[in-house]
Amino acid sequence: MKSLIKYKDDIAEILGDEYMKKSQEYVQHGDVSVFSHSVAVAEYSCRLARKLRLRVDFRSLVRGALLHDYFRYDWHDDWDLLHGFKHPRIALENARELFGLNARECNIIRKHMWPMTVLNIPTCREAWLVCLIDKYCTVLETFKIYKYNFHGGLANYE
Repeated sequence: MKSLIKYKDDIAEILGDEYMKKSQEYVQHGDVSVFSHSVAVAEYSCRLARKLRLRVDFRSLVRGALLHDYFRYDWHDDWDLLHGFKHPRIALENARELFGLNARECNIIRKHMWPMTVLNIPTCREAWLVCLIDKYCTVLETFKIYKYNFHGGLANYE
């Protein structure tokens, strides 16, 4: 998670948010929390962008990735079958309320579930990265083959 340390000041507000802290208690996939999933997506998105030497706005990439699942509820409570389709819009609305988002960050959050959300095609490099890495992390988490360990939160980021 060395990639994210560089953006500590940019993400402190997000990581310190009450819901983000609470999301450590909500399971996203397998036994991985929403918080850990979001951090993993941010970290791996940065790593891939660097590896491919992509010209991206890293601040927007990190912020959008951290907030891509900012839906502020435990989606397992009601087992809403449409959660996968609805949560990008909900996450964007919630993130807009509390954080000053730019257009790239909105694009990342709103379009990260493509192709499931057919009409919401990512339109910037950062959104494509998060969309791809979100799927990658979901597979790792669902089948419990993830290679990261964020259990217990990010104490060294705070």
